[in-house]
Amino acid sequence: MRAIRLLVFLAVLPVFLGGCFPNINLFSGPEPLAETVLQGSATPKIVVIPIRGVISDSPEDRMIMERPSMLEEVVAKLRKAGEDPSVGAVVLKIDSPGGSITASDVLFHEIERFREKSGAKVVAAFMGLAASGGYYVALAADRIVAHPTTVTGSVGVIFMQPRLMGLMDKIGVGVETHTAGRNKDMGSPFREPTQEEEKIVQDIVASMGDRFLGLVKERRGITGEALETVGTARIFTAGQALGLGLVDKVGYLEDALATARELASLPEDAKVVVYRRREFPDDNIYNDATMRGPGKTPSLAGSLGLPKSVLGLSPGFYYLWTGGLAD
Repeated sequence: MRAIRLLVFLAVLPVFLGGCFPNINLFSGPEPLAETVLQGSATPKIVVIPIRGVISDSPEDRMIMERPSMLEEVVAKLRKAGEDPSVGAVVLKIDSPGGSITASDVLFHEIERFREKSGAKVVAAFMGLAASGGYYVALAADRIVAHPTTVTGSVGVIFMQPRLMGLMDKIGVGVETHTAGRNKDMGSPFREPTQEEEKIVQDIVASMGDRFLGLVKERRGITGEALETVGTARIFTAGQALGLGLVDKVGYLEDALATARELASLPEDAKVVVYRRREFPDDNIYNDATMRGPGKTPSLAGSLGLPKSVLGLSPGFYYLWTGGLAD
């Protein structure tokens, strides 16, 4: 009887969370990706793939189920597109402040590999934000189109780690460590770093920053004073980015689709498709969702009035503009 009550509770839970979500599978993983045609009727296809939010290889926790990570979801869509010979182009719809260095670099590599293996053209379409790692992944595209209100740039690296010494002093708690090697516990949040440790970290940050800037120079052909300006890791408007050579065009999503058709020599009525795990009524190219379900449970960040993304990031190195993090 108790098990039956639990099943009934789980079945009606979405209703009490603010809405009714049909076709929710409570006890299995996400449904397979299925193609949805948004516009066009000709055989050749343009696939629109969203890259939205912090770029990460960590799965997203949900109240009922765990969703695939952004990296896993985007790669799954790229590989599905690569298996379809009628796909002539992919438009990456990017709205991201960036993310971890490794996840950003892996996604860049996967986009580049898709281009080389499939022969399809890739266009990056920047929406509101395409900063740091969000810009990094776009460097694998054949063309970059920025929305008139896009904020982009932030070509640099940030290393983040918590500092707990003051808090521990206040509550009278300490940590004792025993190490083999004087730098074994470098980066510890329980003590101040030494000058040697600060230099080691800064050298790593500089090396990874040089990799990013070198890729910008190689892929975008930016040199001299313009490259120095980009190397300050500041953000730019779409117009400023165009002037520096960071993007090829300023326009709307339809302009990015037109660019993709032109590059791939596709007809005007080429199909524009997306890959979804759920069907949505009145679907269109501005719908980023793959699947929707119950919302998250309240978090510590939400209780403190802080953006969830800030407390959700692990210590480490990021191609990330922290000013673009949002709840």
